[in-house]
Amino acid sequence: MKSVLLKLTAAIIILAVGIFLGKAIFASPKSATVPMPSTLKYRNVGLSIDTTRVEKSQDFTGQIIEVNDGSSIQVAVKAANPGDLIRVYPGTYSENVYIDKNDISLQGVVVNGKWPVLDGKKEINDAFLYSGNGILIENFKIINYKGNGIMGQAGNNFVIRNNWIIDTGVYGIFPQYGKNGLIEHNVLSVIADAAIYVGMCDNVDVLHNEVFDNVAGIEIENSRHCLVENNYAHNNTGGLLAFVTPGLPIKTTFDVILRNNFVVNNNHENFGAPGSTVAGIPAGTGILIMAADDVIVENNIITGNNNSGITIVDLATGDPKANDPNSEGNPDRVVILDNIMYDNGNDPTGELKAIMLTQMDTKGPDIFAYGGGKGSTIRDKNKYRTFGLDGYGDAQITSTADIHTMMTPNPVPARSVSKEEIGELTYYGVCAGCHAFGSRLIGPPTEIIQAIHNGNPQGIVDYINNPTNLREDYPEMPPQDYLDDAAKMAVAEYILALKE
Repeated sequence: MKSVLLKLTAAIIILAVGIFLGKAIFASPKSATVPMPSTLKYRNVGLSIDTTRVEKSQDFTGQIIEVNDGSSIQVAVKAANPGDLIRVYPGTYSENVYIDKNDISLQGVVVNGKWPVLDGKKEINDAFLYSGNGILIENFKIINYKGNGIMGQAGNNFVIRNNWIIDTGVYGIFPQYGKNGLIEHNVLSVIADAAIYVGMCDNVDVLHNEVFDNVAGIEIENSRHCLVENNYAHNNTGGLLAFVTPGLPIKTTFDVILRNNFVVNNNHENFGAPGSTVAGIPAGTGILIMAADDVIVENNIITGNNNSGITIVDLATGDPKANDPNSEGNPDRVVILDNIMYDNGNDPTGELKAIMLTQMDTKGPDIFAYGGGKGSTIRDKNKYRTFGLDGYGDAQITSTADIHTMMTPNPVPARSVSKEEIGELTYYGVCAGCHAFGSRLIGPPTEIIQAIHNGNPQGIVDYINNPTNLREDYPEMPPQDYLDDAAKMAVAEYILALKE
């Protein structure tokens, strides 16, 4: 019996070895494929409550262009046609990538933990600039740029996800003047203004991102119909912001939901550019709502923010230097629903500290409202430590769970720009993120530019082509030489003709 068992065991071992060798020698080589990304071309939002669900409505018919270490991403973009996918493999790429075509997807390929890295070496201004529609940018590590990590310039139907962005100057992810976008699963840190800055946009979802060690974590500015959900904002100067910046072409921020976010320990010292709007954000600000309307704050965990958990102010209080008669400066119809708030206000600063001292209190509140505004409501005010909410009524809603996304059910049309509109579009999409009337953003206010170059549009064009830093109190302007000559002259003439 023993010999039979030994023979049987030996036969099993020989069979297993034979199968292993056969597979090793004769099997087809493994294909090093990467899942096809879900660009806007084949994504149908609204099919389920999961806004990232993908439904492939048509077969991929474009070309796949591969970029390896030592090659150029920009060269691949120039060779690509609408509908193509550019796959970038691990390596270091020190370049500025400008995408002015529609329906281009850029997908980093992460292999054994190694990422494709765009390194600006503190010499290059921007990593990705896109003006095309239907742009996807995912799976990149972006470091050491002077201006922006990823900036959109009037492109619609964008997807920016799963990127790792560190120390890219002014903004990390900055879509400007775009419609219908998704920003998700990104990690951003050490940004001197806003890590994620949604500027003058409509219908944008900002989901599942982590932002830390920045001045502003996630900022919804002069934008409408935005959902900010399931993000982790910690150790910024201010965690989540929804506000109006005066002097910009779009004058309103409204219909914004801040929901299911972790807003924790946002007490970082403010290292924003002196004189800029964000330089005025007090350290210890969890959520800031300034002059924005119809903002709903729901089911967030807001804790450890030393100034206050939620601050709601008008423009006269939050940005008293601003001068824009066309901006209505009150936060109207703000709705505070159920949130978990504790351990906020331990070390209030500035005006809030002074106000609390008038109440014989050295601790800041969970919720602080000051200035104008009407029609705002709160659910169960007694759950929180509050100041300035005497005029708030009882909330008429209990939940926004029926709102799954702010994105449109289908991609919006690509922008069609006439020759006469190119100056306006370029100003909205490129210039207005740094220049406003009567307010200092990053660059000089628009009226200063008009005074310097009065009657001389060519002077503005020359500066666009070769900017020099003439004032120590403003950072260097990145060159915009990728714009064609017609766009440069058109925007110069538009700036000089612009009135507040």
